[in-house]
Amino acid sequence: MPAPGRGRRDTDAPPPSWNERIDALKYVPPLARLIWRTHRGYATAMLVLRLLRSVVPVATFWVGKLILDSVLAAKAGQGPVSEVWRYLAIEIAIVLAGEILARGSSLVESLLSDLFSNDMSIRLMDHAARLDLAQFENPTFYDHLERARRQTVGRIALLTQLLSMMQDGLTLLTLGAALIAYSPWLLLLLVAAVLPSFLGETHFASMGYSLLFRWTPERRQLDYLRFVGASDKTAKEVQMFGLAPWLTDRYRVLSRKFYEENRSLSLRRGLVSALLSILGTVGYYGAYAIILVRAVRGDITIGMLTFLAASFGRGRDVIQSILLSASSVYEQALYLRDLFVFLEMEPTISSPPNAVVVPVPLKRGFVFEDVGFRYPGSERWAIRHVDLALTPGERVALVGENGAGKTTITKLLARLYDPTEGRITLDGVDLREYDLDSLRRAIGVIFQDFVRYDMRFDENIGVGEIESVRVQLAANGGTPDSITEAAENSLAASLLPRFEKGYRQMLGRRFDGGVDLSGGEWQKVALARAYMRDAQLLVLDEPTAAL
Repeated sequence: MPAPGRGRRDTDAPPPSWNERIDALKYVPPLARLIWRTHRGYATAMLVLRLLRSVVPVATFWVGKLILDSVLAAKAGQGPVSEVWRYLAIEIAIVLAGEILARGSSLVESLLSDLFSNDMSIRLMDHAARLDLAQFENPTFYDHLERARRQTVGRIALLTQLLSMMQDGLTLLTLGAALIAYSPWLLLLLVAAVLPSFLGETHFASMGYSLLFRWTPERRQLDYLRFVGASDKTAKEVQMFGLAPWLTDRYRVLSRKFYEENRSLSLRRGLVSALLSILGTVGYYGAYAIILVRAVRGDITIGMLTFLAASFGRGRDVIQSILLSASSVYEQALYLRDLFVFLEMEPTISSPPNAVVVPVPLKRGFVFEDVGFRYPGSERWAIRHVDLALTPGERVALVGENGAGKTTITKLLARLYDPTEGRITLDGVDLREYDLDSLRRAIGVIFQDFVRYDMRFDENIGVGEIESVRVQLAANGGTPDSITEAAENSLAASLLPRFEKGYRQMLGRRFDGGVDLSGGEWQKVALARAYMRDAQLLVLDEPTAAL
């Protein structure tokens, strides 16, 4: 685990430029399409509700003006009292409609947000499964993955911000029409009053993004330290070796550094925002004073005074909301870019056009021809000048010291990597010419660091050939014959007397009712996965080779 702060980008790196912020907006249309595909009904309802809500404020203010004018007219004997009650009923109806629209909009957006987050999480997992193993073993890739994971939740907020801007824009058009008819300078003064706050928020939003971007490696370290310090996987060693003080000190130092940087930025942002807000308030009340002077001179009615004052106040809030939403859109678009950059990554190892299907049965087997391999970013050869033949029916043991390249050969056989030099053939055909899925289905591999899934016993075995049993596993019916046969062949079936729920027993300690297994027992479960496949080559990496 790297020391705190090591590998961090330059903390003085500049925040994204205006060109970068504007360029990030190109990801908004793809986001909108993804949200539309998530649930077209919810997306349509969200749009319609926002449109209807945009006219509620101006309608309320105008009816309020009519109420006040009708009250004064009735008091002066120039109009019927019934007009007052009629306008009051209309205003109540408008306000109630606005409340219903707001609640409905919030409900629809919440449901759509949940669906979208689920869909994007699935999309992220599907895409990650297509990428190369080399990418997963690269720290820079994990920075991309971490930022992408954080964007799968709440990214619909960007679209709702855009819809809020549209809603506020329509509201501003109706309010602005009244203000312009009275005095065009009022609207200009209104915009000038809130523009400084917008520029300030946009500047600090980009600086906040830059801070989080730079600290991605350290935030991953913090997540890892939290896991090591409080996990059933590490609890034994943490207690035996007394690691808690050491881990908490590392966490405290690293988290404090991030806090100090974030606090400095937050303090500057708060101070500048307060000063700009004061400037905006002065401009607002300057315009408000103009309206009051005109009212005192008798140029407008009391009803018009209340309408203009309410419209001006609401207009100020709307313009500020639009500008702040624009700032937020720029900021969120930068984060959104991280998600789409990850989704645009492509694997380098894939099936070629017109790929060859692995023959059944194999005739000549695998042949390594002067194969050499270096892991990406490494100058050291993991293996070199390897000539090896694995023919059908053979049982071969690869013996060597740690680091000699035995596991590397396994990865090359399964084409998790391609050789740096030389080639590997299967029945005389270069491994690169085969369909990747067909090749990997023909090979059963149990790595030395095999995964211990905190899932049911039958699922732990079934993952070896999940496509053939996933329907039966999900249906909670009987255990598929292929799973019981694999368990018997691997001797994992000998564990069943310990399980109250048989094949449906939860393994591991993460979830309620789980049963943990010894290392040797987990090896039997892992071996059963290999037996699940109708594999023509079975590879057991140490220590599973002892089985």
